Order: sequence, then C-alpha cells, then structure tokens
Amino acid sequence: MTPLKRIFDVLAAIGLGLVLLPVIIVIAAVIAVRDGRPIFYLSERMRGIDDGFQLVKFRTMRHSDVNTGVSGGDKASRITATGQFLRRTRLDEIPQLWNVLRGDISFVGPRPPLRQYVEQCPEIYAEVLKSRPGITGLASVHYHRHEERLLSRTQTVEETDATYRGICVPRKAKIDLIYQRHQNICFDVAIMWRTVFKRSA
Repeated sequence: MTPLKRIFDVLAAIGLGLVLLPVIIVIAAVIAVRDGRPIFYLSERMRGIDDGFQLVKFRTMRHSDVNTGVSGGDKASRITATGQFLRRTRLDEIPQLWNVLRGDISFVGPRPPLRQYVEQCPEIYAEVLKSRPGITGLASVHYHRHEERLLSRTQTVEETDATYRGICVPRKAKIDLIYQRHQNICFDVAIMWRTVFKRSA
C-alpha cells in the first residue's frame, strides 16, 4: 500500500465515520431490539497468506455452532429480517471503517478471504493478496451479484464450498489481478463510486 493510499483511507474513514455515526447508532439499536446481542459479527479474514485479522460487520444472521465457509443457500434460513435489509443495502459493512482505520484493509482491494480458502488455494491468494484487501473492489463491482446468484442455489455446506472455491475464487482472482496492475487513487475513487451508485448486475 502506498503512503498516499493509506492517507486517503484514514481521512475517508474518519470523515465517513463521523457522517455515518447517527446511522451506526440507529442500526445498532435496531439489531439490539429486534434480534438481540451480539450487535457485531467478527470473522477471521486474511490480509496475507499467514496474516489473519478480525473483520467487523453488523450481525445479519442467527447464531449457529456450525458456521464455516461463505454464505450460500444453506445459510439463507439463518438471515434475519433486519439482516436481509442490511445485506441488500450493504449497510452491514459500515463497521469495517474500523478495520480501515486499523490498517487491516483498505477501502478498495480484493475482498479479504476466509482462512480456509487461502489454505485451499494458496497459489491464487499468494498473488491476489499482494494488494491490501478492501471493503469493495473491482471484483465486487463486476462479480458480486453473479456470485450471489450462484451461491443462492446451493443447498449444503459442501455444495456452497465447492461452488465458491471452484467457480467464484478463480474468476474473482482474475478481476482482482486486473485491479492490481492498474491500481491508483483515481481508479479507487471510481470503484467506490460504482459500488455506491452503479453496482453492476
């Protein structure tokens, strides 16, 4: 990560955090009243092959003792009504501003993967994670909805895992590597704009 990108991330995270503070408080209160605690969901993600951190999101699902892999059709019944709205609007990701301030992630980069997929696909992530992971990225803009459609059709943990690892991971990696070759602040701002206003189908 360049010093300019880091400065941009810190200033943007502070600015957005202040602007969105009332939204954060309202969402936290709604989750507490409607769904109970915990309000936040912590998930280990990777910013390097052997470098994990705790990603913070608003909780959108009911607790389960068995919670591995990405979310697919096998987890759909656990998503709360509040969670459906938060996921659809991506408001569940607002707490990741804390991760940006900490330096765990950037605003723009490849989405930080779960440890199990890094361990299963080390060659792919050795290249992808040369870029600091981000809240959004080129793959998020161009592949997110297609990935959601693919995973929504899965019915078991095994099917979800196979679909994500076999189809989604390599396709997203190709897009993430395109971003890596052309990365600059102007490109980042354009991706952030597309994420908020013009998400691809």
